Amino acid sequence: MKKFCVMLALLSLTACSKVNIENYEKISVGMERAELEQVLGSADSCEEKTLHTNCVWGNETKNITVTLVSDRVTLYSKKGL
Repeated sequence: MKKFCVMLALLSLTACSKVNIENYEKISVGMERAELEQVLGSADSCEEKTLHTNCVWGNETKNITVTLVSDRVTLYSKKGL
């Protein structure tokens, strides 16, 4: 029974993930960072570069990666969705 409860809890967390194809399709070039975060929540990691910022939502096997310039989406990609 304990294993079942743990599995159910993990499944519910996975189901609530905002890293999915439906949310990926809501992203568009020119979208402001605030709008992006309304769709995906806070990024799991961001790396500041000189002229842009790369942010990732998700993990190595399932993620959405977005490049921002002046807090606007310029490039985005998905993996494992």
